[in-house]
Amino acid sequence: MVDKVFCQSCGIPIQESEGLFGTNADGSKNEDYCIYCFKDGAFTADITMNEMIEFCVPHMVKNNKDMTEEKARQMMQEYFPKLKRWKSV
Repeated sequence: MVDKVFCQSCGIPIQESEGLFGTNADGSKNEDYCIYCFKDGAFTADITMNEMIEFCVPHMVKNNKDMTEEKARQMMQEYFPKLKRWKSV
């Protein structure tokens, strides 16, 4: 069984088979970030961690039955500071 890899910016699970890895400036695969957060060697949005959380809340609620906005926000506020992109913030 393969360990799940999570985007180090937004936290979504990324798998090579789904083509969700971002790309480096040279076009190679970036294994830290997803295609939504990182493309051609740069982040796709210049936002803060809190802005990223607010962007992700509706997606988390939509994709997880019985998830409230408040619970999603709380979970991300605890998890995101551990992600590579936000550790130094």
